Amino acid sequence: STCVACGECVAACPTGALMPKSILDPVTQAGTRAVEREVASVCPYCGVGCQISYKIRDGEIAYVEGRDGPANENRLCVKGRFGFDYVTSPQRLTRPLIRREDAPKGMDVDPGNPLTHFREASWEEALARAAGGLAHAADRHGGEAVAAFGSAKCSNEEAYLFQKLVRERFRHNNIDHCTRLCHASSVAALMEGIGSGAVTAPFTDALKADVIIVIGANPTENHPVAATYFKQAAKKGAKLVVMDPRGHALKRHASHMIQFRPGADVALLNAMMHVVVAEELYDRQYVAAHTEGFERLRDHLAAYAPEVMAPVCGIAAGRIREIARLYARAERAMIFWGMGVSQHVHGTDNARCLISLALMTGHVGRPGTGLHPLRGQNNVQGASDAGLIPMFLPDYGRVSDDAARERIEALWGFPVSPRPGLTVVEIMDAIHAGGVRAMYVMGENPAMSDPDAAHAREALGKLEHLVVQDIFLTETAMFADVVLPASAWPEKTGTVTNTNRQVQMGRAALALPGEAREDWAIVVAMARALGLDWAYAHPREVFAEMAQAMPSLANITWERLEREDAVTYPCPAPDAPGEAVVFGEGFPRVGGRGLFVPAQVTDAAELPDAEYPLILTTGRQLEHWHTGAMTRRASVLDALEPAPSASFNPKTLDRLGLAPGERVTVETRRGAINLAARADPALQDDMIFIPFAYVEAAANLLTNPALDPFGKIPEFKFCAARIARAEPPSAALT
Repeated sequence: STCVACGECVAACPTGALMPKSILDPVTQAGTRAVEREVASVCPYCGVGCQISYKIRDGEIAYVEGRDGPANENRLCVKGRFGFDYVTSPQRLTRPLIRREDAPKGMDVDPGNPLTHFREASWEEALARAAGGLAHAADRHGGEAVAAFGSAKCSNEEAYLFQKLVRERFRHNNIDHCTRLCHASSVAALMEGIGSGAVTAPFTDALKADVIIVIGANPTENHPVAATYFKQAAKKGAKLVVMDPRGHALKRHASHMIQFRPGADVALLNAMMHVVVAEELYDRQYVAAHTEGFERLRDHLAAYAPEVMAPVCGIAAGRIREIARLYARAERAMIFWGMGVSQHVHGTDNARCLISLALMTGHVGRPGTGLHPLRGQNNVQGASDAGLIPMFLPDYGRVSDDAARERIEALWGFPVSPRPGLTVVEIMDAIHAGGVRAMYVMGENPAMSDPDAAHAREALGKLEHLVVQDIFLTETAMFADVVLPASAWPEKTGTVTNTNRQVQMGRAALALPGEAREDWAIVVAMARALGLDWAYAHPREVFAEMAQAMPSLANITWERLEREDAVTYPCPAPDAPGEAVVFGEGFPRVGGRGLFVPAQVTDAAELPDAEYPLILTTGRQLEHWHTGAMTRRASVLDALEPAPSASFNPKTLDRLGLAPGERVTVETRRGAINLAARADPALQDDMIFIPFAYVEAAANLLTNPALDPFGKIPEFKFCAARIARAEPPSAALT
């Protein structure tokens, strides 16, 4: 079946015969859509930013429907429609917790019974203990001994406050979040090439394109509503070119499926650009008027003929020429990419190639053209815009840039360190080296999301003091000294910014459970406990300050968002719509020109060999979100995908004498996990795919922490692995 459980049939049913199961009486199977109130908000899952309506009955979410927002036009996926009962999970944190003196740190805590390792505390005691431990580490070892991870699951206002707290109290930039594990390399390349880290056009503009390239992305699973626009465009006649080492469902709608070798992005893209240049298919007028560095790139590409690169990327030279000509000759073409491009040690080079391909053909700055990295988390764009990254201030002013620092210092009233801070993986390394002694983690789960997770967990266990602010006792919170109970998205008010640069208003629909507090309020309370004179009383006050710090928010006010729900930035006037397509007249770089940056073919950090002959790649599933903290506590989603699996090409299983469903051990140089084998003919025969949402078989125990040198993103998409039939439990115990 091609059903993806999205529930669109329920929404479209003209008779009302189909209903969400959540509103049916389990005995009579009768139900009603009657509710007490409706609350307009935004989906908290992926970067698409679907607008939703919570239907509230008896103080709980009875069901969810899509709204006519700019990114979804009433559509929802399975997570957005059926993935909200996690908020009433019995494992919700409802009171502050302090670790018991006799409790060792580790992941042996039942998240449903944390009192084996923690004791409940008042907010007053918990804040004093949390802030006191951070202050003690800073006083003894200097401010840089304290590091922090924020979250793209929180609002813009919360991200802004969190990074400001670290920079004001501890006077450094060791603050990061999941963008480092997502599109950091894409942002590095975009900032370098076009002067902006955001998309140049929304994914809805695919409907205006003649050719659409989707590379290193699986939007039918990771951005399902965005994928509907690609499918619509293909149905209308656009050529859809899917380029990925893995096959996936979007290929059914594609005119071309280019299943290249893992890690061969630069070889393939350079070969395509070689064709464009050699056959003079590039836009001479655009290149002359809007770019620089073309001659250097042209000379570099001479060595990358398709016939030379075909053995490297696994795509026939004629096929490479075909798709290069298709893209270059289109009147309007767009490129979309995901973490299959970014999560490599050559991720920045991969993105540089995509930028150069778009620039040389002039496919930027017009409707139906552009560059669009599909952002992963619901607010990774907004959190990055707000400065929740170690080398940038709000709106991407570099911390090393004197003018950028002076501008923000004039607003904040304290000096900002000119030295870029440590990134996610670097912070873990610094803990092992003794440089970082304490951490404050808001809504992130590095014990599951970091590469080489055993290394990350050891680091968390070494910390002298760890404060975790979350809605569940996550794997990371199990290592905490103080746990602060926070708010789920349906319980808070604040703004988020989606992959289309649309700033949207989220509204609280539910009361907070027990003594839990909204995240922004906890950050303010922590700031006060750390001695800062903060007086924010509502997220609207934070947004007003953000608008002063961030020129990108010009003409976007809290009141306007309350009224209109969504406004795209940049916005030229208070009564004007935002600019969906940007850079038609040039780029925000010195001189206004886009920059061509040549990229060399670079091997993955760890290649297969006789000992580890297979290639492991990791990612998300349709039904589960990142480390599973929310979706594995959402009953519908966990029922659809209740257990971990490793996917292989059927030929690989046959060759190894394994059957689908049989338990296997997947091992790399960093660790091993046991899980069920799954047959997937979309995989190449030397590949393994494992989703990383399952703590019982955590894929990131296997992944390589090697970093891209520019974006500092780990290589989640490639490492050497081997498999074997797993020993039965009884045999393993003897």
